[in-house]
Amino acid sequence: MPLLILAAIAVGLVLPLQTGINAQLRLALGHPLAAALVSFLVGTVVLAAAVVLLRVPLPLGRAAGQTNWWHWTGGALGAAYIFVAVVLAPRLGAATLIASIVAGQMLASLLLDQFGWVGFAPHPISAARLVGALLVIAGVVLIRR
Repeated sequence: MPLLILAAIAVGLVLPLQTGINAQLRLALGHPLAAALVSFLVGTVVLAAAVVLLRVPLPLGRAAGQTNWWHWTGGALGAAYIFVAVVLAPRLGAATLIASIVAGQMLASLLLDQFGWVGFAPHPISAARLVGALLVIAGVVLIRR
């Protein structure tokens, strides 16, 4: 488990970097939607290359018939995240932006865990988990000051 947590922290370390890079791309391209589009296009090319190199099968036809409509919304949610981050990064700064994103993630995660939505195993909201979430929100307030 500690290795998995370290992997999650490592991914978290690159989010502010990605946001800053995309914000700079926005300046070069002149619009946040253009920057988000290019970011997703580059990501798509990298993922497509990985699929080809690793010979990962893509049973899209079968999957389309066996999934719920909302299973296909992850890309749209990711695009919204990139777009909003590109718009907010220059205004909020990296620390406030990422702290605010983490606070939002924490609040949504408590609900997802509580009710076992979208495939998460149920983990009831406890006093300790609630205090932890409140501390994250307090962190946003402190970072913003």
